[in-house]
Amino acid sequence: MPEAQASCNDERRHERQLIARARRGDQRALRELIDGHKNRLHAFVSRMVRNHHDAEEVVQDAFLRAFASLDSFSTEYRFSTWLFTIGYRLCLNALRRKQSLTGEFDFATVPDGSDGIDRRTAESDEAAHLRSIVWRAVDRLSPQQRATVVLFYRHDHSCQDIALVLELPVATVKSHLHRARQRLRELLQPAVTSETTKLRILAGLAG
Repeated sequence: MPEAQASCNDERRHERQLIARARRGDQRALRELIDGHKNRLHAFVSRMVRNHHDAEEVVQDAFLRAFASLDSFSTEYRFSTWLFTIGYRLCLNALRRKQSLTGEFDFATVPDGSDGIDRRTAESDEAAHLRSIVWRAVDRLSPQQRATVVLFYRHDHSCQDIALVLELPVATVKSHLHRARQRLRELLQPAVTSETTKLRILAGLAG
């Protein structure tokens, strides 16, 4: 445990150094910040906006906005938390624009569980099929519930970290998580009655 804490402290120290250099216009520091966070941000954004082109635009805009206002960033927080907050706001804006144009969300544009992260390269067809069903169900949640589920299960964020990203009280995040689990069980039940246990294990929705 002490070693893990020391490693975490070293990472935070290195991050603060990168931010200090980036504030001075160091291009290498900016590139390292992008490389260190782009994949995870893209995975989150892709799951939120459910469209590759929109996701690319949101990620690019999020980094541009983050770097433009880097002087206002408090190193008391993690850069990733702040970046995800910016990305989340932009996702909501993108979803609102899409809804105003189409009157509904286009679930057909959602890739089957592909979110920019190379998960398991040798998974069985059954596992891939089940995961596809789970994430299609997640795509039918409200934006806040979807963000909560993705951050909690896919990105291993604590409720406290999610509260910072979504700018909500921790109690509200826990409520979103609870309601999302209930809604997912309702959505999954008709299609996978005999696979409930497997799905809960796969999606981390047990309990």
